[in-house]
Amino acid sequence: MTEYHFTTPISEEEARKLEVGDIVYVSGEHVYTARDEAHERALELYDEGKQPPVDFEGSVVYHVGPVAMKVDGKWKIVSAGPTTSIRMELFEDEFLRKYKARIIIGKGGMADKTLKALEEVGAVYCSFTGGCGALAAKGLKEVQKMLWPDLGMPEALWVITAEEFGPLLVTMDSHGNSVHDEMDKRVAKRKKEVYSKIGVEE
Repeated sequence: MTEYHFTTPISEEEARKLEVGDIVYVSGEHVYTARDEAHERALELYDEGKQPPVDFEGSVVYHVGPVAMKVDGKWKIVSAGPTTSIRMELFEDEFLRKYKARIIIGKGGMADKTLKALEEVGAVYCSFTGGCGALAAKGLKEVQKMLWPDLGMPEALWVITAEEFGPLLVTMDSHGNSVHDEMDKRVAKRKKEVYSKIGVEE
């Protein structure tokens, strides 16, 4: 396990250094929130030959619906616990190939389509602990802007400056490794053993 401190934008070379089990802290201005609807809109823009309002290449994309409030006329993130990432499996592989974000953050992991795209593009998936929204907010220091407000606060595209945002645990890397995939295999094996012992067929 190695600890890394990156400043955005993150290069493909930097992302490919990361391996499952590494710890990452992120600083910089290219940190964006994006859930289902933001992913879908970004892909629609690409297909229409239009540019999104931010440059996703080298960025960090956080699966989160932040809770924010205005303080002295500026948005402030109050809580930013991660969204279950498998919801974005429908979009993530295409999003990665088209926009080349380097770190995707969420909880619960993602599946084979995303893992293949991470390997092709040179990117990683990092897990942030669920239920720690206030801790996450501490690393999301400043809201630069809120884009696509018509999608609503949770689904909008928030542009954030991060400062030592983490710890982020690499659970899917660009070398085809996935903690989530390995865990699924171990659970399936153990389940089969237990069923066999108690005489139950799957």
